[in-house]
Amino acid sequence: MTKLDLIEALAAKEKLTEKQATDIINQIMKGFTDSLKKGDKIEIRGFGSFTVREYESYKGRNPKTGKKIEVRQKKLPFFKVGKELKGLVDTKKGS
Repeated sequence: MTKLDLIEALAAKEKLTEKQATDIINQIMKGFTDSLKKGDKIEIRGFGSFTVREYESYKGRNPKTGKKIEVRQKKLPFFKVGKELKGLVDTKKGS
């Protein structure tokens, strides 16, 4: 599902214009992004949670040239799937 698919589904289900649905989805995405930038955790019960993980700098290698490089310290978003979603997706439950 793409962002556009989500917008179209929201507009159809709630009888909104595509502009209204776009504004809602964009506001949600902005809220998620702003929270993660601040280092906050996002938890959606039954779906999963988003956190930010910090990685220390390390010595890496450019795969194209083979030259050693210093990879800077960074923060990346991380998603952990919720138990309920895991169960809904696993269609082989009970096998």
